[in-house]
This record gives sequence, C-alpha cells and structure tokens, in this order.
Amino acid sequence: MIEGGCNAVTSTLGVLGAVARKYAHQIPFVLKINHNELLTYPNLADQKIFAGVKQAFDMGAVGVGATIYFGSPESGRQIEEISRAFAIAHELGMYTILWCYLRNPAFKTKEKDYHLSADLSSQANHIGSTIQADIIKQKLPENNGGYNAVKLAGSDYGKTDPRIYSELTSDHPIDLCRYQVLNCFAGRAGLINSGGASGKNDIAEAVKTAVINKRAGGMGLISGRKAFQKPLKDGIEILNAIQDVYLAKEIDIA
Repeated sequence: MIEGGCNAVTSTLGVLGAVARKYAHQIPFVLKINHNELLTYPNLADQKIFAGVKQAFDMGAVGVGATIYFGSPESGRQIEEISRAFAIAHELGMYTILWCYLRNPAFKTKEKDYHLSADLSSQANHIGSTIQADIIKQKLPENNGGYNAVKLAGSDYGKTDPRIYSELTSDHPIDLCRYQVLNCFAGRAGLINSGGASGKNDIAEAVKTAVINKRAGGMGLISGRKAFQKPLKDGIEILNAIQDVYLAKEIDIA
C-alpha cells in the first residue's frame, strides 16, 4: 500500500483492526462494515454487518464501505442498514463507498449475463447515490438491455425507456460506462470501477479499464485482487500503471 502509492486501502474489521495502531496515521483506511459469510449452505446472496461505523472511527479509518446486492431478496434490508450507517459516518466526518453489485438469477439468461448490463447496474448506482454514498463502486458494464431481457422472460419488471438504448448509450464501452456515471447523479457521486480478478494480462486489462472509466467521467479503480495477489514488485507495477492513466493529461473525457 505505502510502496504502491495508493490513496486508500479498504479491508475488513479484523484485518484493519490488527494493523490500525501501527499504520492508521500513514495509510488512509476504509473499513468495510459488511461482507459475506460463506458457511451457510447453500450460500446466500447476502451481506451481513460485521462492524460498526464508530469502530471504524475509533481505529482511525477515514471512511467506511459496504456492499448491497441489489436485486436480491435481502436488498431491502441492506439498503436500510447501510443508509443508516452512512448517515452516522457523515456525522463523524467520514466518507462512504458503496459496492453496488447485482444478484438475481433472473438477470442471467442463456444468452447473456445481465448482471453486467449498463441499465440494471446504473439503477443500482442511482439507488446507492440516493442513500448518499460519496463513491460508487461498480463493475464495468459489458452489455445493455437487462430490463428488456427480464421482461421478455415473462416478468413485469422495473421501468425503462427506449431512449436508454438509442440516445443515451451505444454499444461502445465508454458510452456504457458513461451511463453508469450519469446515474451517479451525473458524477456528483464519483464512480470507481472494479479492477477485476487476477489473470494473465493484468496490466493491460487494468489500464484498459482505467482508460474507459476516466474517459467516461469516472474517478478511479479499486484494484485488489490484480495487485495484492501478486509479488510486491508486480503489484506495484500494476498500481503505478493505473495511476499513470489518471495522471495523463492526454487521456480526457470522451
């Protein structure tokens, strides 16, 4: 983290609690207050509260993060929990990050996985911005038309408009990401995209994602698995490559 020059590190109560006394004055910590427990069988698309905002404040964290699985049966409870937590965080002068991820079997058809659609993920962004997330974390969209696909499957679901697929977006990755930014109150809540899982071409993929995010009006990436599952030297190289994209004046809004 220190060697990589990142502007914050996010982790759970146990991890940050173990190192906060030594590093809280050197590293901006963000405590993720909810996450999965993966012992329940079958696994649930649910996020459980593991930590309180006051705990984050007391250990010196500058912000709190959380995940809501929008579209899951548990999302209503999660929205209420995290809205209350974010209000407390703002009272304490902390900032808030919301992982606005989608979870519903109906979002995946035989043809496409619409968990990555611009229209459904953007609605999640909108709700996240509504409960006053300062930063929205979202996966980079890979397609569009999730609302229409679910309706074709026989469900009277959600609300959409034909102009979303004709005037407000195109199939270009930057346009799809730009629609996500638009639904973050036109960028008032900053959009950061996921760096993604570690693989063979991590630097190239990370740089591509960063360019798309920046040109669409986003504000950065969270890159955990790509960077921190690597040897230190390789991880720093990935982080610095991402940082170079956001420092490069030639890469601007498309």
